[in-house]
Amino acid sequence: MLPPPSAEEIRDVNSRYHDVAARDYDSKWGITFGSVGQELVGAKLSKALGDRAGFGRALEIGAGTGYFSLNLLQAGVIQEAVCTDISRGMLDELERTADRLGVSVTTARCDAQELPFSDDTFDLVFGHAVLHHLPDLDAAFHEFRRVLRPGGRVAFCGEPSAYGDRLAGMPKRAALRMAPAWRRLLGVGPRIDAFESEGEAVEHGLEHIVDVHAFTPGQLQGFAARAGFDDVRVTGEELVAGWFGWANRTLESTAEPRQIPRAWHLYAYRGYTLLKALDDRLLERALPPAIFYNLLMSARAPAGDGAGPRRPQAALPAAAR
Repeated sequence: MLPPPSAEEIRDVNSRYHDVAARDYDSKWGITFGSVGQELVGAKLSKALGDRAGFGRALEIGAGTGYFSLNLLQAGVIQEAVCTDISRGMLDELERTADRLGVSVTTARCDAQELPFSDDTFDLVFGHAVLHHLPDLDAAFHEFRRVLRPGGRVAFCGEPSAYGDRLAGMPKRAALRMAPAWRRLLGVGPRIDAFESEGEAVEHGLEHIVDVHAFTPGQLQGFAARAGFDDVRVTGEELVAGWFGWANRTLESTAEPRQIPRAWHLYAYRGYTLLKALDDRLLERALPPAIFYNLLMSARAPAGDGAGPRRPQAALPAAAR
């Protein structure tokens, strides 16, 4: 049996994969920055927090191409955003999109467990689908608390649950078996990945090893509690909508993207929306968080000043701007 990867190997793989994935990331995941994207992102953050709070200065961990920060800025949920990621390629895409949208952001390439920011700097630390990439979550949560002002909030959305992830494997496997018949029905060919070089193909192949965690609700609560956070809250999101979405994405991953008809995408979007409404209005209220595909968590930094030991503040790196 191979030894588990080291923290440095995990960071290296994540940086390399996300650098090459950045170019097509938004189209692959259907990321948008209009009213639909703003509504979806705002609803996810509100669900994680349990309220519709607004924030002044916010720090996003693992911002990627800016799905959360840029939509929250446009919606007025946050007033100022600092976006971090371990991938320079992702941050480059984020900056290009921010320029196109006319949105002002600051970016910094850095590690989540060594944030180059002063103590008590932010009103909100947040992220989407990022915690499961981080090798040392206890160290990262202590950093999140260090940079938060007293009473500040931390919120993370879209983290895979250990049990929900296993459940999601069933529709994925079923979709793979159905894929040849599905392609024939739609009249589309199998996917042909055209990489610029052999090296780029190798980096894209890292996608299957960049995820290093799936969580139980108790594990997420534990990270926050050990870092000294109060009011820790963990909820579940997406059950039947997740199964439907993963089956469709698995089918789509086997086909040449440009040949998939618009009618299919409309069906997939509308079906997901209807099933997500069922999750939101009924299932999330009635079933335990652990069985859902995604976990959302939030917590609050203590209102007092007892934030514990501080590490020496490093200078902001040249990569930050």
